[in-house]
Amino acid sequence: MLMINNDVVSQMLTMDMTLAALEQSYLDVAAGRGICRPRIDIGIPTEDPDKLYRWGTMEGGSTRGYFAIRMKSDIIHYENAPDGSRTQEKYCGEPGLFCGLILLTDVQTGRPLALINDGVLQHMRVGGDGGIGAEYMSREDSHVVGMLGSGGMAETHMQALTAVRDIRKLQVYSPTRANREAFGARMARAYGIEVEVCDRPEQIYKGADIVASLTDATRPVLDGALLEPGTHVINIGGGGLPDPATLDRVDVYLRFGDSPPARGHEDAGPMDDEYLTWRIGDTVAGEKKRSRAHGVMLPEKRVTLADLKAGRARGRTSDSQITWSERGNLQGAQFHAVAGATYEAVTQAGLGHEMPDEWFLQSIRN
Repeated sequence: MLMINNDVVSQMLTMDMTLAALEQSYLDVAAGRGICRPRIDIGIPTEDPDKLYRWGTMEGGSTRGYFAIRMKSDIIHYENAPDGSRTQEKYCGEPGLFCGLILLTDVQTGRPLALINDGVLQHMRVGGDGGIGAEYMSREDSHVVGMLGSGGMAETHMQALTAVRDIRKLQVYSPTRANREAFGARMARAYGIEVEVCDRPEQIYKGADIVASLTDATRPVLDGALLEPGTHVINIGGGGLPDPATLDRVDVYLRFGDSPPARGHEDAGPMDDEYLTWRIGDTVAGEKKRSRAHGVMLPEKRVTLADLKAGRARGRTSDSQITWSERGNLQGAQFHAVAGATYEAVTQAGLGHEMPDEWFLQSIRN
């Protein structure tokens, strides 16, 4: 059994590995070779009425040999951002510390293989989704990215977008000037591209071929009225959905897939909610009272990754169409695939910290 920390993950996990692992995993679920469920959250009130304890898990595996569960232990609260938006904040123990772990197991033997810090890997898998969506839905001559946000998700989205398109310019805005300026400088150095650091969010849209909203805001921050014809849209955060104006303008919606129904409930069809919530008590200040995220949106405009790959559906059919891509509720299919690829690279390189199997195995039947 290996303990693999974020430093080792960052050394070994590349965006090309991530993109390949994710796409194969999504196709495996569609073909019945992989399985996953939506995220499940458990909420428990704390002594502070403005804070909530939340335990979140997502899991899945495939016949390719790996199973994984990703686990998070967070204290959740809400704050006002400098631009007046509301953001969800979290920590474990104290602000600045976080607890997220991936337990990777072997489906042939049942043995635990690795315990992996999820920080780097989870940013990579979300950025990878943006890259897959852009590869299949953005125009091939997409060169300009307009981005809202300058945090970790913005970093990995730039890795993914530059891997699938010839990106030549980034237009970026985030509420804190120092953050957006530092991010812009890093991206210019990393990719040799032109970077425009914007003073207002509306400036990121002009001339943008791909617009990515990557924030921890609790409400949509996109402005669909400003999207130019031919734009591809990526949305992370903002309550889970683009704003209504963006949804009204989307011509083609790529949803990578859906979790299969539970056994014995096949007649209900695929599960389309992103997450399900069990809670003690009511909401905390600033939280929307939701127990499940949105299901399949824009059904008349929806295509899946498996249908695109098999030629059963078409994606973008003109350069003027506005497109939008999202993963759906396949989070559980992400972690075994990307963690498995990471584990193989780490073991080949002889990295990670070994832990005795007897710490995790027992002679008493469970």
